Amino acid sequence: MTPFVSDPAVRQRLVEFLGGDSLDHATAVFLTHTDGCPYDRRELRPPAELDWFLERDMDIARSVADSESHLFHLDVEYVNFDSPAEAFVDPWRCFELQEPVVRVIESLLLEWGIQPLHLITGQGHHFVWRIRRSSDIAARITALCPAPELIGPCMERVPPILSGSIGAADQASFAAIALLVEFVAHQIKEKAASLSALPVEITAVHVGPCATAQREMISIDISEYGDPLHTRTIRMPFTNYRKPWMTGIASRLRLEDELPAIRSIPLHEMDYLQAIKVRQVEEDMLDLAQRACVRIPLQEEGTHRLLEHYLASRLRRFHEFYYSTQHDPKERWHETYDKTPLTVLPHCVRHLLEFPNDLLLKPAGMQLVTRCLLAQGWHPRHIAGLIRSKFENPSYGWGIDWNDYEAGTRADFYTRLFACLHLTGLDRLVDLNCTSTREKGFCFPPAQGSCDLEPTRQQLLTKLTP
Repeated sequence: MTPFVSDPAVRQRLVEFLGGDSLDHATAVFLTHTDGCPYDRRELRPPAELDWFLERDMDIARSVADSESHLFHLDVEYVNFDSPAEAFVDPWRCFELQEPVVRVIESLLLEWGIQPLHLITGQGHHFVWRIRRSSDIAARITALCPAPELIGPCMERVPPILSGSIGAADQASFAAIALLVEFVAHQIKEKAASLSALPVEITAVHVGPCATAQREMISIDISEYGDPLHTRTIRMPFTNYRKPWMTGIASRLRLEDELPAIRSIPLHEMDYLQAIKVRQVEEDMLDLAQRACVRIPLQEEGTHRLLEHYLASRLRRFHEFYYSTQHDPKERWHETYDKTPLTVLPHCVRHLLEFPNDLLLKPAGMQLVTRCLLAQGWHPRHIAGLIRSKFENPSYGWGIDWNDYEAGTRADFYTRLFACLHLTGLDRLVDLNCTSTREKGFCFPPAQGSCDLEPTRQQLLTKLTP
């Protein structure tokens, strides 16, 4: 175990973030590692085994699942599809580009009266707060669970080691919290888009080249809410950030010895410029650990105001419209979703549906399919049903283990997201054209003839209300 993580102040901060005053009383359900590693049920350990990770000097994440609280988590980061190491090579530029979005987030949360824990990571910012599971506000939010028919399939995937710690009510709350977090993301995108030099998108959906000729963006990454609760984690402060090395980015670009070692830290009494320096220097981080609490703050009153704003919003009405129907039953897919006429669709969309692995796993792939089928008059929930039917077809050889994740939940999340962005007017369809689709890497022209997305765009513009 390194002297840094053996420091009493650092250790106390780690215990705080796990929800207790000691490891024996931690409320986080599990710990695991996070960088460059897919979810692996064999790698889950109880908080009491924190030292197992510290002795190996690993990156560490705690579960979003908690025995006493429901956590809210916003993740904002810089993404570059052409130069994925940019955030590590030039962090000053990448964090400066995020500043307009971060200021909007801070302003919005302040307006609701929410004071989150603010962390800075390798590529961006995390904002975390909690409400008690036993609180009235938790009960009100859980009652909004949008798709109770999918709770059972999610629970079937919970590993036996967690079966006594994560129940159906927890998954229902997580699914309902996703609606509020999506509302927050809408508010951020709407207010920050005109202030940012880069596109501000919800999730890391592909964008075309910007003024720099690179495909770069600011992602409001709420993608964790597209998967079951038991698979989702939050990186712990004062622990290693190893993503460039673990994902192979550093080795591919021969940067192994050039990138400094960094840790995630709370943004406490400093700006991002100071934080970029502090996170690389152990002495400075030790000093920070002496004076910066990282206990996830209880924010029930502010969350109540957030809920009231959501319930009165246009997005809430579209969520109700979205869930006004269900996916077709699986036993009927052979006569419904499997019979979808593809010849009426643009060739790029037809290609996505005929060869979905792994194009349909990418947000931009689901976005394109959602837009085009909305233009065809599909109810968005059935678009999700079609995508789900592709995910659950093993003949496509998916590289994702659907025994851990849940296809219906993933399909619903992204389809709902992209449909509601359009139906609420936030998606102006400026990139629904052949040039942008080609720049994103999703253009698949036919061998003969031509493909044109403009008729689809015009059709979609006439369908701004359900």
